[in-house]
Amino acid sequence: MPTLPATPDTALMKQVNRRFVTGVTVVAAMDGGTPKGLAVNAFSSISLEPPTVMVCVQRSSSTHDCLFRTDHMAINILSTAQLDVVQRFAAKSDDKFAGLDWTHGPFGSPLIARSAARMETEIRERLQASTHTVFICRVVHAEVTDDAPMVYSAGGFVDGGALPPLG
Repeated sequence: MPTLPATPDTALMKQVNRRFVTGVTVVAAMDGGTPKGLAVNAFSSISLEPPTVMVCVQRSSSTHDCLFRTDHMAINILSTAQLDVVQRFAAKSDDKFAGLDWTHGPFGSPLIARSAARMETEIRERLQASTHTVFICRVVHAEVTDDAPMVYSAGGFVDGGALPPLG
């Protein structure tokens, strides 16, 4: 019987994941009358018709339970002008929205100013996947600007509008 290879350890998986370029988002929702949010790079479009997206949130996050309880969440795709925003939402803080310019979306979710794109979604499914919850969401409102998106690559933030095309 062949010997199965060892499961990759956390350090190797971090190296592997850093080879994949992702967008940078802040996922947010209202918790009663208080906005809550966190930085998330595990975001993807699933379908254009109907417009469906997914985000993955670690269950130990202080924002997770708020997202799990709510019906709607905002997904703010950050622009290159928002390094301060990603740093704020990647850190632990009781009030990440203090002094931040944001508005309520049509269904009440926090939409952050200066974002490259913003959407409000209705949460349709919550799937448990190991240490995370995968939220499957229908987009109910979307806005886009001309601002270049921020991207995350090799452990750092990059100007997504300055990436040279291949070929």
